[in-house]
Amino acid sequence: MTGIDDLPVRDELRGKSPYGAPQLDVPVRLNTNENPYPLPEALVERIAERVRDAARNLNRYPDRDAVELRTRLAAYLTDTSGHEVSLANVWAANGSNEVIQQLLQTFGGPGRSALGFEPSYSMHGLIARGTGTGWISGPRNADFTINLAAAERAVAEHRPDVVFITSPNNPTGNAVPAETVLALYEAAQAARPSIVVVDEAYIEFSHGDSLLPLIEGRPHLVVSRTMSKAFGAAGLRLGYLAAHPAVVDAVQLVRLPYHLSAVTQATALAALEHTGTLLGYVEQLKAERDRLVSELRALGYEVVESDANFVQFGLFEDSHTVWQKILDRGVLVRDNGIPGWLRVSAGTPAENDAFLDAVRELKKEQSA
Repeated sequence: MTGIDDLPVRDELRGKSPYGAPQLDVPVRLNTNENPYPLPEALVERIAERVRDAARNLNRYPDRDAVELRTRLAAYLTDTSGHEVSLANVWAANGSNEVIQQLLQTFGGPGRSALGFEPSYSMHGLIARGTGTGWISGPRNADFTINLAAAERAVAEHRPDVVFITSPNNPTGNAVPAETVLALYEAAQAARPSIVVVDEAYIEFSHGDSLLPLIEGRPHLVVSRTMSKAFGAAGLRLGYLAAHPAVVDAVQLVRLPYHLSAVTQATALAALEHTGTLLGYVEQLKAERDRLVSELRALGYEVVESDANFVQFGLFEDSHTVWQKILDRGVLVRDNGIPGWLRVSAGTPAENDAFLDAVRELKKEQSA
């Protein structure tokens, strides 16, 4: 039988695994950082109305430039960051992954490289390889913060074309100070200059402010976002970026024609009409996240300070065995392969109670 190894696959893709988290049939799934709250009924009805209107014109191509959607996204960014953002600063695509892909297609590619500080969002490296961009893994400290001095040396040595900074970081949850981003931006400009991408997929859950205002006067700085997390719309697949207008113009050189469907645009616009309600769910999740941090520490676990909607906890001699024992109690968390650590997404109060009951049982089992 023919397998992948029998096909003329590019060499840099051989032996690699596709991205994915196991979806198992268990009562509580806290492994994919989804927002656990379903969309409110009023929003569901509004989505139906907007999609119904869009359906009347599905014989025509959608707005290629998604002007109405980008305008509303710009208004959302302005309202929530206090930094003026316009249509010209915003681009949208099918999830933040497509935003990242378009950035790497534009500024990376064969003969070019991208650098990220791992452990971090694994799709940065996977998309880099998929676009023929060389991938360089930069250093972090033992507490998962970025080692600035070592990071600056890595940028100077490798002179990457694209630098990724994830804040809050996935899977560890910690945010990156603005001073660190500014220092790495300056190092990247001195080395190449490079495009610096700040991935803010989880920023609405942060204790601090967005780094969005840093794009002012920095034409090579890009901030990427998603509607999957804070907006509870993982199934929508809508991501976007904010940057200098020249960057927005550049990524359009590689975008596929009419890449955002009329249905996607209509659904995203409906969600943006209910921002206040959806961000209210974010506040509930932040409180639950903080409860998880407090309870896990009280049980004696080590916990990385989190600015996201998930918590990394440990330390374990064999994290996969612990993962299995939690799963045996009906709760699915994430084993990211970071030795000694597991990650749990903040769920509803009842889901979090089930998780905490499971880890309490483990503690009792270990001390028996």
